[in-house]
Amino acid sequence: MSAVSRHSPNKSSIVLDIFARIWALWGLISFVTTFLIIFLPSMIAYLIPGKKGQSYFIAVSRVWMNIWLALIGCPVSISGREYFEKGKTYVVVFNHNALLDVPLSAPYVPGANKTIAKSSFAKVPLFGWFYSKGSVLVDRKSEISRRRSFDEMKKVLATGMHMCLYPEGTRNRTEEPLKIFYEGAFKLAAESRKDIIPCIITGTKKAMPVHKKFYLLPQKLTMHFLPPVSSQTEAPKALRQKVFTIMYNKYVELEK
Repeated sequence: MSAVSRHSPNKSSIVLDIFARIWALWGLISFVTTFLIIFLPSMIAYLIPGKKGQSYFIAVSRVWMNIWLALIGCPVSISGREYFEKGKTYVVVFNHNALLDVPLSAPYVPGANKTIAKSSFAKVPLFGWFYSKGSVLVDRKSEISRRRSFDEMKKVLATGMHMCLYPEGTRNRTEEPLKIFYEGAFKLAAESRKDIIPCIITGTKKAMPVHKKFYLLPQKLTMHFLPPVSSQTEAPKALRQKVFTIMYNKYVELEK
């Protein structure tokens, strides 16, 4: 009995790993298939100028994600959308645990928005057109590109659209709830005089663990938008620390 007890957790882990990789294959197949279905409707956004075109694009993206997340067994529940005051524009900041955060975040932000994104993905055939429409592109290795993208994000906010950013910069591979934030999102908010809405995403860390490759598990996901934080009373560094503390505490609370 003791030998069976000793080995059964390993067998369970192997079975789970096999399932997760099969499910990841299903996730990839269903992602590509549903993308091809919504691709042409999404491209209509290029024909609609300005904020209206982006609102249409986000609406199509939301329909896509609703379908795909259901297919992979990762339904998402959202709270705090009431914090988005009609007629106001925000810098929205998310925690970042997994690749799954990226397609999840922007489609569920109320209203037209764009997100900061790596320019390299814009080169992917077909998907690059979709990706570019939803993003302000940046090459992080280029100082010129970073400055240009900062100015572009300010223009996005000025046209009445939200900007979505991940202040941790990359996925959190540490054991801490959050990585230390970069200052860019808070400098953007301060210079644009826009309030910040923090958002905590949960579930993606379990669905797609950062240390496992080609791995996906069905998992309930949540997005918690938190009350706006004013950017007009504090310098970017102090603002960064304030938002970090709010998000850190909320993340710990949710994980409990």
